[in-house]
Amino acid sequence: MAVNKPPKPIFVCASCGATASRWVGRCPDCGAWNTMEETTVSPEPSRAAPAVVAPRSPAVKLSDLDAPSYLRSGTGMGELDRVLGGGLVEGSVVLISGEPGIGKSTILLQISAHLSESRRVLYVTGEESGGQIRLRYDRLGVKGDQIFLLTETNTDAILGECKRISPDVVVIDSVQTLYSERFSSAPGSVTQVREGALAFITYAKTEGAAVFFVGHVNKEGGISGPKMLEHMVDAVLYFEGERTQAYRIIRATKNRYGSTNEIGVFEMSDRGLIEIPNPSEVLISERPKSVSGSCAGCILEGTRPLITEIQTLVTPTVYAVPKRTSDGFDYNRLGLLLAVLERRLGLRFSQNDVYLNIAGGLRLDEPAADLSVALALISGITDRTLPDDLIAFGEVGLAGEVRAVPRTEYRIKEAVRLGFHTVLIPKRQKRKDLTVPADVRLVGVSSLYEVLPFLVKKENGEDGK
Repeated sequence: MAVNKPPKPIFVCASCGATASRWVGRCPDCGAWNTMEETTVSPEPSRAAPAVVAPRSPAVKLSDLDAPSYLRSGTGMGELDRVLGGGLVEGSVVLISGEPGIGKSTILLQISAHLSESRRVLYVTGEESGGQIRLRYDRLGVKGDQIFLLTETNTDAILGECKRISPDVVVIDSVQTLYSERFSSAPGSVTQVREGALAFITYAKTEGAAVFFVGHVNKEGGISGPKMLEHMVDAVLYFEGERTQAYRIIRATKNRYGSTNEIGVFEMSDRGLIEIPNPSEVLISERPKSVSGSCAGCILEGTRPLITEIQTLVTPTVYAVPKRTSDGFDYNRLGLLLAVLERRLGLRFSQNDVYLNIAGGLRLDEPAADLSVALALISGITDRTLPDDLIAFGEVGLAGEVRAVPRTEYRIKEAVRLGFHTVLIPKRQKRKDLTVPADVRLVGVSSLYEVLPFLVKKENGEDGK
């Protein structure tokens, strides 16, 4: 007679999913600290493995398969459609993550209202009551007769309701609240989150329904829960921005149906999230005039060029070690540019505190921002202003040379459209086929020495060195 063995406790890493027979402070696989969570598994009776296991489907030639045509649906928000690759794909699973209060539930309720005009939407909330969702629904002023609200956290009960009403779109807010009585671990544990997500992914693929997951973030800013959750879904979207600021950015870090380079820009208002189809104009709308330490730059986010303002403040230090603060720009990259400017141009940044800020809450990760950052630093330490209609972009090397950057034509067109009349670009990329209006001056520079003549002296003649 077979004897049922008691469940065996194991410890699973919340970051990478590695298992261990006992608790350890540091995961032996990924090295993360304090991520091992206890769970239990029921041992299966041992069976003799068959000699040959037949595949579920025979192997076929890849060239003989027909390419599928994925049907996309507009979400009602062009910025979100841009990030998704052109719209929501039927049968896809999308994970949206961000800090609490950033606007995840708000945007999902807004797009649910639009999708409900032609589809049936099931909104599952495990953290808020139905009354709270209704209040937000009224505040946003959205309309949707085909939105069904379900307040439930049991995975099996939610799937049973899905089979009853057959929704085309399912929203799970949030995936960390799912649990199943088939597993003894607590809600939010690695096992519950993984198995709950897998159940809805299977439902999406078999029934053709699109599924949205809302995910929490941990202290480091990553998605809370098992790391393998990001590999299971089709798209991972991150909400970026500060809750105290009006602007929000949605960025795709994974997308099986589109590019991961696109971003969507929104503004939070009392009526929900509002799209900003022209973010460059908004980002520089409040730029001060004739102020030292400020320079306009252009970066690329996917196929979209963005004009942003780089602000610097350089002041004499009162400490033995000068202070360096960077918001929106890589700190190590800032240190590199400061070393280049001090060595090649003789500017004494080692005797000054340096503060760098990217206006609007953007983060500049592209090397094309180097030249505009360097110009802002030079303007800040010399207290000389740059022309208000000047914009610069290019990569700066350790020798002080200005290197080429991709898609120069797109950047120039965006700068001209927003009224900039002096455009500094890498000299190698100044070609005859780059046509600009007659009142626009296109200047090619090969080193940082060549940008110094563009600094404007103050009226009293002081240069601030």
